[in-house]
Amino acid sequence: MTEEPGFYCNMNALSKTERERHGQLIRQLGAARIEIQELPQGYAFRLQRENVSLADLGEWISYEARCCPFFDFGVELQRDNGPLWLSLKGKDGIKPFIREELGIR
Repeated sequence: MTEEPGFYCNMNALSKTERERHGQLIRQLGAARIEIQELPQGYAFRLQRENVSLADLGEWISYEARCCPFFDFGVELQRDNGPLWLSLKGKDGIKPFIREELGIR
């Protein structure tokens, strides 16, 4: 029987330049976050579309997936200029990790 890996970020997955850009993007996403919904296996975040583009969100996901491969990502852009949602989910125990990483209190 093999043990499942825990939640840890692979800091070597990104170059110094990529880590700096990742940090900029996470601050941008944090500033754009206007609602948080708790999900059974994670969280969903409603983002201000005026403050974060789909391209920026996609870029952040591409970095995050490399350093934290245990996340399931979801993006929902609702019709008629509706809300933009980002969901982060994973296996049991992921919620405390998400709260810590994204500064959710």
